[in-house]
Amino acid sequence: MQNAKSPERCFLTAIEIARRQEGKSLELRATVSLARWWQQQGKKDQARHMLAGIYGWFTKGFDTIDLQQAKVLLDELST
Repeated sequence: MQNAKSPERCFLTAIEIARRQEGKSLELRATVSLARWWQQQGKKDQARHMLAGIYGWFTKGFDTIDLQQAKVLLDELST
């Protein structure tokens, strides 16, 4: 039986794959998931920093659910 990967490791792997494939939307989704995980782990600053980086890349599409969820989470992490 294989050792289970941690959620953090899985999210980081997903982010790396999305970056290699230049899939910014997928990178955003994986980063939001990781940021939520880090938020629960008390890594609020780390989560905010990483999420702000990918969120800042976007210049349009702010009416999409993915960017709306990212913005809500960024606001939560900033308080």
